[in-house]
This record gives sequence, C-alpha cells and structure tokens, in this order.
Amino acid sequence: MDFELTDDQKRIRRVAREFAEAELGERIAPYDARHEFPREIVGKLGPLGFLGALVPEDYGGAALDYVSYALIVEELCRGDASVGITMWAHNSLCTNHIASFGSAEQKRRYLPPLATGEVLGAWGLTEPGSGSDAAALRTRAELAGDHWVLNGSKAFITNASVAGTAVVMARTGPERASKGISAFIVEQGTPGFSTGVPYRKLGLHASDTAEMIFESARVPAANLLGAQGQGFAQVVQVLEGGRIAMSAMAVGVAQAALDRAVTYMKQRTAFGRTLAEFNGLQGALADLATALEVARLLTLRAASLKDSGRPAMHAAAMAKLFASETAMKAATWAVQVHGGAGYIAEFPVERIFRDAKLTEIGEGTSEIQRMVIAREILQL
Repeated sequence: MDFELTDDQKRIRRVAREFAEAELGERIAPYDARHEFPREIVGKLGPLGFLGALVPEDYGGAALDYVSYALIVEELCRGDASVGITMWAHNSLCTNHIASFGSAEQKRRYLPPLATGEVLGAWGLTEPGSGSDAAALRTRAELAGDHWVLNGSKAFITNASVAGTAVVMARTGPERASKGISAFIVEQGTPGFSTGVPYRKLGLHASDTAEMIFESARVPAANLLGAQGQGFAQVVQVLEGGRIAMSAMAVGVAQAALDRAVTYMKQRTAFGRTLAEFNGLQGALADLATALEVARLLTLRAASLKDSGRPAMHAAAMAKLFASETAMKAATWAVQVHGGAGYIAEFPVERIFRDAKLTEIGEGTSEIQRMVIAREILQL
C-alpha cells in the first residue's frame, strides 16, 4: 500500500493551505459574528479552480481526483468550516450531480459558470418532514406541456439563497418511498421558486443555509436531470462523494481544534508550569492526535476507492462516522483546555466547537452511518 501523496496532490494541498492561512482563520470571525455570507472570500475560490474541482476540463473544471479534492476540503475547513462547506456543497452535491447525470446540453449550459464560480450551486433533498428518511420527500413535480410544475419545500439547504443553480429532488410518480423520485435543475429567478430567510444556526454562521420554496414553480421539461424516476438512485451515488467531503471537513475541523489547543497549552501557565507540561493533558492530546490521523487515513482511503472506481459507500460511511465524532471530541477537549477562555467568542475554539457539531448531522447522521455500515457487514 502506498500512503504517499503525489507531487500534484501535495501542490494542491499547499495551495489550499496557503489560501486558508491568508484568507480564513481570524479573518472570518467578523462574518461569523454578523451571520454574514463572505461573498468576496468565496469569490476567490473560483480562480483557484476550487469551485470546479470535480468538473471535467471540457467544461472549464479542474477535473481533480477525489484525494486532491478531500485535501482541499480539509485545508479550507481547517481555516474555516463555513467557507469549507460552501465550497464542498457546491462541488459534491449540485455540480457533481449535473456532471454525473446531466445530458451533454445540460453540462454545456450549467457546468462552466459553476466551475468558475460565476454562480454557486445548491442541492435540495431534505424537507421539513424527511431528513434521515430522505425517500419520504413530498415535494411534487407534475408535467404540464413543456414544463414541470413543482410544489413543496426543502429545508436546511446549504447555499440556498446565494446559489444561481440548484438541483432539486421531487416526486414525479405515484410510487412511494424511493421510487418515482426525479431530479431537476432549477435556476434562480424561476417563477414560483423562492428561498426563505437564512436560518440562525448553532454554528457555521458564515455559511448560507435556508429553505427552498416551490409554489407552482415552472421548470422547463429539458431541465429533468437524467431519466424520470431515477432521481433517488442518483442521490445515493451523489451522497457517496458528499460523505467523503463531509469526512474531510470533519478532519479539518478536528485539526483546527488541536492546533488551537496546542498553541494555548504552550502559552498558558498554571501552578508554575505550562499546560503542555502536564502529563494528563499530554496523554489526552496523544489520544486525540492518533484518532485524528485514523480519521484522515479513513477519509483518504474512501477517496482513493472513489478514484479507482470501486464501491466506496461503506468506506465513506466509516470515514464520515469516525471523523465527525473525532471532530466533536477534539473540539470539546480544546474548549476544556482553554477553560473559561474557551467559552467566550474572543477565542476561536468557541467557533470551532459550534461548527464541529454539524459534521455529526449533515450528509447522514452518525446513526444513519452506523446503519449503512452494519447493513453492509450483514449483507442485508
């Protein structure tokens, strides 16, 4: 087994790290405090090729492998998870869905502006009454002449109110559960399509998360993505890559937490010694650093499987489960190391702690990941 990154992968990681160090970190704190989307900062991701990471070169993308992509997500989220999730939700979900299942004309029309960052992408699956049970979605699409008419709503959608292009799942047949669900490309400005006021969230304050609302929204028939009734099968494949990205996000958040804890341990003194000299804290740090490295390797393994064309759903679920719970443990411990200072907004670990929780929820909760893993083992 080769655990070495290629020269290109190392270069891409370095570019992402340099961007994060120059543009994120404490520079994002004012946006977080104001619950403001950092448009200018996100706009700088386009020229780097990060917003077209998974898009073929023929459509203006960088056509990166998943290992390189995971490294970018990790480094961005190490700098700030709000910008990181904005980038990977755009890539893994909306853009990748179109790249994987779109017609030649759909790819020609929608991928180039997504790849350059001219427009951002969103992906609408979750609804107020269907989260983990995504197949129970109720948004409907009825064919009326040369248009599909969509009615319903989507909840907790990343980039919803800042996106120019969205992929939306809706029920097009009488079948229940996963059958009869189709995917549609919906553009901002479509009559009958609107977004709600961005949510006030526990964490990721500088990312945009809002409701999508469809009130007899008229979508051209040509915007059906793939075959009618195949939407949920597409979703399963898209989520495989999405979980790898969420895992990479968790690794970045965990690394940020440990970075801050180490810095504080070296500076803060108690009882005549720095915190770094206390054996108990050293042991806890060693355990978390080991878990973080396991999470990173699980993530890169899942990405490598994806690159090789082999089944990656099981590996992605393992990586996402372990990495997200490691992120939460690392963030909790980093706050504890800071003591009272960790509980106030002036110290970055407070933001990191809030951001970490989403990794255990998004792209399938930890409970869902355990179900996916167990079913694969049991061959159910």
